[in-house]
Amino acid sequence: MSAPKKRFIAGAVCPACSAMDRIMMWDVDGVPHRECVACGYADTLNAQGQSVPGELGTRVNKPVTRAADPKVQTVQFFPNPKLKKPAP
Repeated sequence: MSAPKKRFIAGAVCPACSAMDRIMMWDVDGVPHRECVACGYADTLNAQGQSVPGELGTRVNKPVTRAADPKVQTVQFFPNPKLKKPAP
């Protein structure tokens, strides 16, 4: 499959950085995409030409890496030898 043909849109203004004439557009399977070459902003358009918002970042869909707490220690349980199971 060949790469989609990208074209610049005359007079288009980037919604992120307000740069004029820096928007490239192309279609992938009939879905229009656009990207700003000045700031890297990219989005997808719907049938009416409106921007389709991406998924908003929340605490659920963002991976969080936490440093290990130095105060927390691992606990290992050993069987109590004084407690014996009754013989069957």
